[in-house]
Amino acid sequence: MGNPEVPESNLEDLFQDKKRVRNPFVPIGAMITAGVLTAGLISFRQGNSRLGQKLMRARVVLQGATVALMVGTAYYYGEQFPKFPGL
Repeated sequence: MGNPEVPESNLEDLFQDKKRVRNPFVPIGAMITAGVLTAGLISFRQGNSRLGQKLMRARVVLQGATVALMVGTAYYYGEQFPKFPGL
């Protein structure tokens, strides 16, 4: 059973004060990246290495764009972090 001294809390309680911002382009970019990856792997398996190579390069570009969206969103909506003394 649970420890009576420690109050029960869930993940929602821990992050209740945080501002939650969702960028709809990040999951869309992740799904498109996964789709291009799947298509590239299928084309490699079928023996079409030229198309597979192009799809893998497209995947890298899409993956980079998705990461850039995540970083940009975090920077735009991020909180100001306190500066550490001595740094």
